[in-house]
Amino acid sequence: MKKHGILLFLTLMIFSLAGEQSFSQGLLKKLKNKSEDKVVEKIFGKENQNQNGQNGQNNQTNQDNYPDQGGSSSSSGVNNTRGGGLSNTAPDVKANIKDAGTSFEGKKYSDSRFSVRQAILGIELEIGKQILKGLPESISGLGKIDEEDNVTSSGIGFVGLIIERKYRKGDQELRITIGNDAGLLSAANMYLASGSYASTQDQNHKQVKFKEYRAVLEYDESSGYKLSVPFGQSSILIAEGTNFASEQEIMDAADKIDIEKIKKELGEQ
Repeated sequence: MKKHGILLFLTLMIFSLAGEQSFSQGLLKKLKNKSEDKVVEKIFGKENQNQNGQNGQNNQTNQDNYPDQGGSSSSSGVNNTRGGGLSNTAPDVKANIKDAGTSFEGKKYSDSRFSVRQAILGIELEIGKQILKGLPESISGLGKIDEEDNVTSSGIGFVGLIIERKYRKGDQELRITIGNDAGLLSAANMYLASGSYASTQDQNHKQVKFKEYRAVLEYDESSGYKLSVPFGQSSILIAEGTNFASEQEIMDAADKIDIEKIKKELGEQ
């Protein structure tokens, strides 16, 4: 029985590692099952092991016939028709700063870090709202779509701050995206650094000058024009135009965006 106990202990240890090493989960599961089979065989004999296997099959059949009742669909067939959803309120900056200080003094560093991130998130969302207020009401005859304004922030992390505004009339649309400390900045910077596509005949990318900034202008037959303008130390302005007649037309539309004002609001150098 001592050997059996050791074998069971090793089995449980192998199984516990599976969650931390997901790439070997299948192999560990096979080792676990093989170890369990050996223990059952030594203690109860092969006959009980076979019975255990049949019971396992029966249990699987029962699970197939009676699916999990905790899923997204209701077993009674009743659909949700009421509820106000979740509020879209930004985190309270002052309250979170206070909580961060209190948690830090109490050596609750994880709670303090969470509150700091929430405070930064609240600040970035407020910056995004202020930038949206400063954008034009219309551009090139296209009116803004208020309900599609969007500000997204991870607080601290790869995504950064993303501000989006859409202008639309008929089949023509202009999408303005402003990113600060955002992952979408890297692609434009890589292109500007490499100078790719500079001599290709079938060119769909090229470097252009937008105001005082070097920028990348792209064209795709299905989506239209895209102007990417890195500015400051870690920000980017992207103007995407669908059904614009020419590159000059998309450049003129993007020119209506006050990039220097945005730069100042983001605290860029």
